[in-house]
Formats: sequence, structure tokens, C-alpha cells
Amino acid sequence: MSRLLATLLSSFVIMILAAGQPSGAEPTAEPTADKSRTLRHVVLFKFKETSTEADVTRIVASFRGLPAKIKEIAGFEWGTDVSPEGKSQGLTHCFLVTFKSEADRDAYLPHPAHKDFVAIVGPHVDKVCVVDFWSRD
Repeated sequence: MSRLLATLLSSFVIMILAAGQPSGAEPTAEPTADKSRTLRHVVLFKFKETSTEADVTRIVASFRGLPAKIKEIAGFEWGTDVSPEGKSQGLTHCFLVTFKSEADRDAYLPHPAHKDFVAIVGPHVDKVCVVDFWSRD
């Protein structure tokens, strides 16, 4: 009887612990235990056919200038699509902005320099995709 009770009790404890975590769900909040992870802000653009090469060059230069204007940006990378798979859906330019915390990302979004950039790029964007994620090994 005590073995059955121990098995039932163990099962109950496991069920209680599992109930706190939805199956397959990842935490969306900033990790507190692992400070080595970083918040990535991915931005993909498809430019309008009416946008010239000079327009796109000016937009890229403007985006590349944001780290010098916004101290919360911990890292910045960019490039253009070179995938042979043909699945970019016309999104040609990718920008990866790195933050140390959600608070830093949240300060970046309404920052005047970011707002100025959005005003520059806005008239030239046909499609934009933005994804934020916490990096993992």
C-alpha cells in the first residue's frame, strides 16, 4: 500500500509542476537566471518597386547609424538575402539589432532616432517583418 501511495504522490507532484508550464511553450519574459542570453530584434524589409537604389542605400545608412545614437543597442548586423531556396517572399534586407534586456529594446522603440528612421523607411517599404527572440545555444 505504501508503494502505491508513493507512486500516486509522485504522480500528483509531477502533475502540479507540469501544470505551471504549458506544453511546448517557452517563457516570453526576460530570463533572469542566464544573463548570457541576449534579445535579438530581427527586421526584414521588402522595398517598393518605386524605391531607387539610392533610396535603399540611404535607408541602410540611416539604420546603420542607429547604434551611435541609441546607447541601448548592444549589437547591430545587416545583410541582404543570398538564399538559394527562393523563399524570401521579396524580403531582401535583414537587420539584426541586439539588446541586453527587454527594457533596452523598449527604450529603443520610441527613441527619437528610431522614430526618425521609421519616417525615412516608411514610404519605401512594401512589406516588413519584425521578430524578437531570446538567443539560445
